[in-house]
Amino acid sequence: MTLNLDFVLRLLVAGILGAIIGLDREYRAKEAGYRTHFLVSLGSALIMIVSQYGFQEIIKESSVTLDPSRVAAQVVSGIGFIGAGTIIFQKQIVRGLTTAAGIWATAGIGLAIGAGMYTIGIAATLLTLAGLELLSLAFKSLGMKSSVITFSTHHETTLKEVAERFNSKDYLIVSYNMEKQGQGEVANYQVTMVIKSKRSNDEGNLLQLMQEFPGVTVERIE
Repeated sequence: MTLNLDFVLRLLVAGILGAIIGLDREYRAKEAGYRTHFLVSLGSALIMIVSQYGFQEIIKESSVTLDPSRVAAQVVSGIGFIGAGTIIFQKQIVRGLTTAAGIWATAGIGLAIGAGMYTIGIAATLLTLAGLELLSLAFKSLGMKSSVITFSTHHETTLKEVAERFNSKDYLIVSYNMEKQGQGEVANYQVTMVIKSKRSNDEGNLLQLMQEFPGVTVERIE
């Protein structure tokens, strides 16, 4: 009975730690939120418990030898399917890698708690949160992030002005696609650009920058 209560406690702690990491992803409006991380961590803990204690009666047989870690080991590779589902490749931009890595780490935390290694599991949770939040704040000014901007204009000269503006030290145009609709003065140019910008330049700054160009209609920034 005491052992069963300990198992329930392990599942509860694993679920809570997973949900804590998931709340960070939820706050960032990522695909996998607190429910996904809760289930991943809890499920991993359950698999670890079953792997360690689910075959005790069989192991007692003299002719049977089992590796108690074999079931839990499949979590490490199997969790890749969920992680792959959060990764999106669109217009030369890969999104979701951090979320996928977070799910993978959450599975490890669940395995640790399922094995009864509370200190390691809690420490890993704190370090994961530090990696997701503190490192982002500490190195916000370093590196670049990718964004997609879709806009339209009737002025061909505006396209050159936009291209020149985004070829500055703070921005870099990765790809550029333009579709011309109509002819002459009524021609409309629809442009989709993939740019890299300083991490401190968020979508709000990009929208404000685009509004500096007359005759430009911004359709999407992500």
